[in-house]
Amino acid sequence: MPIKHNYLQVEGINIHYVEAQAPDPKGTLLFFHGFPEYWATWHAQLDYFSANYRVIAVDLPGYNLSDKPQNTEFFRLGNLIQFMAKFVQSVVATEKVYLIAHDWGGAIAWPLAAFYPQLFEKLIIINAAHPSLFTREMIHNSLQRQKSEYIHKLIADDAVKRLSGNNFAYLRNIAFAGMRPGTLSAAQKLAYQQAWSQPGAVNGMLQYYRAMPQLGGSSKAESASAGPVTSTSQMKIPHIRINVPTLILWGEQDQAFVLENTQGIEEYVADCQVKRFSHASHWLQHELPNEVNHEIAGFIGPLN
Repeated sequence: MPIKHNYLQVEGINIHYVEAQAPDPKGTLLFFHGFPEYWATWHAQLDYFSANYRVIAVDLPGYNLSDKPQNTEFFRLGNLIQFMAKFVQSVVATEKVYLIAHDWGGAIAWPLAAFYPQLFEKLIIINAAHPSLFTREMIHNSLQRQKSEYIHKLIADDAVKRLSGNNFAYLRNIAFAGMRPGTLSAAQKLAYQQAWSQPGAVNGMLQYYRAMPQLGGSSKAESASAGPVTSTSQMKIPHIRINVPTLILWGEQDQAFVLENTQGIEEYVADCQVKRFSHASHWLQHELPNEVNHEIAGFIGPLN
């Protein structure tokens, strides 16, 4: 199906999104990307599901063609949740949607589904830790704290310069080098670099990290001089309860999250299925698009 590019203004902020739609759609699938991505991270899912559904993939605020608020307070999770709820209510007027989210998109989707369950039929999370479990692991798991060390570079004073330098080498190493060789074509890699080249995009992406809750201190000499750094002794595990049927798809070779982030999920999600992929990484939907599509299709149910 041909993809249409649209903009929707929410609270004075223009949000870019793409959509495609079958002649008689069976429902709406909404996709939230992560860092350092943009709407096209979902290209395989958009192509597959547009044959039977309306599919929408958004550029999150700060990314690619969406507006990039300068005020870090905008990116506090509480504000992002209510902002994206208004987006969902505007772009999908009446019916409930199936929400699919990865990485930072998942960090928004978890509490969004918790506090606005009336908007969603089902939730699909791809390699994005539930906030309660992530906080637990940050407190008790030294390996998770080690895996999160990179964030200190992202909130450092020179982060925009660091990430933009040498034709976005840092971002290319985070995204492309972490994937299986050959996962992305040369054209796809170039499209990512074009998204990062949008005015203010690198700074916009980093706003999420500057505003994130409960980042532990760094054990290295190069520790962030500012940002959301909290002693693990001061961290509080939030009780984020999800009452929307949920599917978690998890690449076990995740570079950012320990596997323990999927353990004990039933304490917070009443109706949850977890499907693990032992040889896939954080970039699961890129590396195994057919398997991801199959799992999502099975979870959202038969066409009727």
